[in-house]
Amino acid sequence: MEHYDWNDGWLFTPVFDPAIVRPECPELTLEPVRLPHTVKALPYNYCNENDYQKLSGYRREFFAPKEWEGRTVLLTFGAVAHDATVFCNGRRVFHHSCGYTAFTVDLTSALHLGQKNVVAVRCDSREDLNIPPFGGQMDFLTYGGICRAVCLDVKEPAYLRDIFIETKAEGGFRIYTATVGETVGCTLQAEIRSPSGSRAFYTGELSLPITGALNSVHPWSIEHPTLYTLTVRLIRPGTGGLPDRVLDEKSCRFGFRTLQFVAGGLYLNGQRVELRGLNRRQSYAYQGYAMPDSIQRLDAQLLKKQLGCNAVRLTTPPSPAFLDACDELGLLVFVEMPGWQHVGDDIWKAQALQNCREMVCQCRSHPSIFLWGVRVSGSADDESFYKRTNETVRRLDPTRPTAGTRSTRRSQLLEDVYAYTDYSYHGRGVGCEARTAVTPDTRKGYLISEFEGAQFPAKSFDDEPHRLAQALRYAAVLNDTIAQQGVAGSFGWCMTDYNTHREFGSGDRISYQGVMDMFRSPKLSAAVYASQKTPRSPSDIVLEISSSMALGDHPGGFAGACWAFTNAESLRLYRDNDFVAEFTPDRRGRFAALPHPPIEIHDFVGLLLEKYEGLDRTAAPQVAAILNEMRRDAMELSPLSRARMYSLRLSWNELVQLYYKYIGVLGSPAAVYRFEAVWHGRAVRTVVKEPVQSVRLECTVHNPILTDGPTWDCAAVSLRAIDQNGNLLPYCGEAVQLSVEGPLRILGPSVVPLRGGMAGTYLATTGEAGPAKLHCRMEGALDTEVSLTIRCREE
Repeated sequence: MEHYDWNDGWLFTPVFDPAIVRPECPELTLEPVRLPHTVKALPYNYCNENDYQKLSGYRREFFAPKEWEGRTVLLTFGAVAHDATVFCNGRRVFHHSCGYTAFTVDLTSALHLGQKNVVAVRCDSREDLNIPPFGGQMDFLTYGGICRAVCLDVKEPAYLRDIFIETKAEGGFRIYTATVGETVGCTLQAEIRSPSGSRAFYTGELSLPITGALNSVHPWSIEHPTLYTLTVRLIRPGTGGLPDRVLDEKSCRFGFRTLQFVAGGLYLNGQRVELRGLNRRQSYAYQGYAMPDSIQRLDAQLLKKQLGCNAVRLTTPPSPAFLDACDELGLLVFVEMPGWQHVGDDIWKAQALQNCREMVCQCRSHPSIFLWGVRVSGSADDESFYKRTNETVRRLDPTRPTAGTRSTRRSQLLEDVYAYTDYSYHGRGVGCEARTAVTPDTRKGYLISEFEGAQFPAKSFDDEPHRLAQALRYAAVLNDTIAQQGVAGSFGWCMTDYNTHREFGSGDRISYQGVMDMFRSPKLSAAVYASQKTPRSPSDIVLEISSSMALGDHPGGFAGACWAFTNAESLRLYRDNDFVAEFTPDRRGRFAALPHPPIEIHDFVGLLLEKYEGLDRTAAPQVAAILNEMRRDAMELSPLSRARMYSLRLSWNELVQLYYKYIGVLGSPAAVYRFEAVWHGRAVRTVVKEPVQSVRLECTVHNPILTDGPTWDCAAVSLRAIDQNGNLLPYCGEAVQLSVEGPLRILGPSVVPLRGGMAGTYLATTGEAGPAKLHCRMEGALDTEVSLTIRCREE
């Protein structure tokens, strides 16, 4: 058994020419590329989706040694977007139509052993293909290219095609295998290795599953995602005194766990899980789908660790690296078949069924996956088609429930779970529809598969009230899905902004529906999710204040609403170092069902009137209440407050003077506000809001140690303009000049503008090892630099 990574040495042409498949093609101008690769890098915004819709070609030359005689040579593509025809030495050897699943090509019969060989790929990334997700209008770009890794395996004529293990939380398992070639007389050996390194061995016959039970297992769960390793070996018994021979072996990681999805929700190992997740688009600025494993894994880490999600919905099958990270982190995954709204003809449906088969067979060993999406998202009922998708998936994986995302009430429910796209919330009233009014069968599971972002998108550079409104809307729907009995949870739309067609999103071809921008920098609404994490140490405490406390941000200079998104026990407010008030989450208010409700900061006067105006303990709170009401209502007084003013013998002018002093108007001295998050009786996180005195450029590299191999690697870089207290400056739009030293190259432009005070870039390895630096320069701020280390993996 030999394994080779095949991600270097490729040549690319943006216009496919049949000559590319020939042994020699000197007439073609070909560009050396490394995989993963996109057929066309796009600008951040105002891109043109026609640029990547093309017939392009890839070519790789290689030597096939004579030692491969009598063996099987398999070439596996992680994904080619979207229709791939593979040639070997001019001969058409395989065709595959799905840009989100892997496929394997048997090159054996087409090889010239002891000679140079040529593999070529005709890549069709046009959106008029009669395959999913194409056929209707799409609210996302689909890009093109060999966008995941490629490898070559040399095996015996008989080999393992697939392995799959079904498990229970108590330790029971069933192992299924699929083989290719002449396997008469062969046996199977299965090895299960625990995280501690202990091993258990089992033997079985090819025609039967291997069953057994492992004692004292540690179940896979969200809190403790314990992973075991299964290795299956195909063995040909020795004869005539010869030892047994291992023809092939195949490994996968898995977890012992039990899933149940019923009317009461999702139960993992017998414990109910309240799903709190986001939808993820697997695209990136400039590169589309073509990003290496480390960047794919980073998305899972951001969802779990930064955003505090316990689940993610994927509208297309993702890269294996993303699922590996979900397995390791304990992030539950809902994976769907490709498509959106449109269901095509019989040819289209046949391809959709094949997509389902590939999705399940390639992903089913991942314990993080808890639900299969077997219905084209948002499509109309199609009984015969969706009976077939359900039957296909249940036959291949009877351990997991099926679901189908739809946007209509009481549509035909052939799946185990009614997944509903609920955009009913418009900023007031109940955040989601009643489950009983939506699902036709309340005995089955129910979840909300999408909400909010498409209803109320927010740019990172929108004004403060707009950004706050989006955050509070997310909080409202999250709260009401938890409060409603029988709703398993919800997935907000969506994790990040993404490029889209001109018919959707903003005029610049960006859908600003994410809680993060395209570079994964958080907007205010991201704090709604992040603040729901249960803190276990001071470093887990989140504190995000919605307001800059700058009066000029609001119409007429009247201060707007101020909210704190935090998972602290309470929040203390200070004004110019004077204690004002302490706030706790309102457990009976609008967000009472959330684990950590956002806190409205509604008192900016507190005890200050007693300290500085000499008011007694009876009058001071009453006057403070009037001033806070004036702040909230742009200096308007309710009849009750007006009556209270008279009873306190305050004139309007006196009240206005107090307002100027303790609340402030345009032109009055600016106060310094300090917010402290209190956890276990002490302040563990502080946010200070005051006029900007200096601007600093903050540069964060999320993965500063890179490994070149088996593909090129990539660093994700976040840039933020911040003030002297570390607060984001959302109206800073300066340009940042980027330059690198060492074996790195910048993906995208070397000069990037800040949008909403934020920007980003990606740095790709070049095949060499060594130290590297990124230099960042912005007018009005000190230059900054960060160091990176690049290693090369030894073969």
